[in-house]
Amino acid sequence: MTNCSQLEVHIEDQTPHKWRISLSEEVFKRFFTQGNQIVHKIFGDGSLFSPFLFGKYFDPSDAFPLWEFEADVLLSNLRSSGKTKVDWFQTDEAYVLEAELPGVGSNTVHVCIDNGKIVEISGQWKQPREPKTKDWRSGHWWEHGYVRRLELPEDADWRKTEAYIKSDTFLEVRIPKSSLDCDTSQGNDIVSKKSDSV
Repeated sequence: MTNCSQLEVHIEDQTPHKWRISLSEEVFKRFFTQGNQIVHKIFGDGSLFSPFLFGKYFDPSDAFPLWEFEADVLLSNLRSSGKTKVDWFQTDEAYVLEAELPGVGSNTVHVCIDNGKIVEISGQWKQPREPKTKDWRSGHWWEHGYVRRLELPEDADWRKTEAYIKSDTFLEVRIPKSSLDCDTSQGNDIVSKKSDSV
């Protein structure tokens, strides 16, 4: 029997200036080559948190429009070599992300919806010795944690997002699609249902 537990999905952003220091490719390569086995498990080939997951360098703290791309296309090289356990897809009801969390574990994984536009998966893998700031994410966060930020599709019902950990190492994030076909005008809160008539 698989051990499965639901994670709390945080809706309010308690730290608006997190991830303010971007991770450049040169800095990452230097950090990764000097890293230990845990660093290689978290940021290595095929990991959800690897800056090279999508085939070229992409800072994981920058939001990526994941569901605009097919997993089979973006991950084809990693899948053919058996180096990834990440998948994403959509059904008629929801957008789904599934990923192995190598060396991370359920106690450190946090899922947050940022301004209703981004789903953020993050956590800490090492405690800072002497924190320079009160939030580890505001500094050189990769030395202590990991993140993957993903843009939510326009029809995502982000308020009903659910996240689960299976066997302490496998994450599933489920974001339902909106049940109504709606337009929201910018600048006001009026929601109007689209009409089928011409």
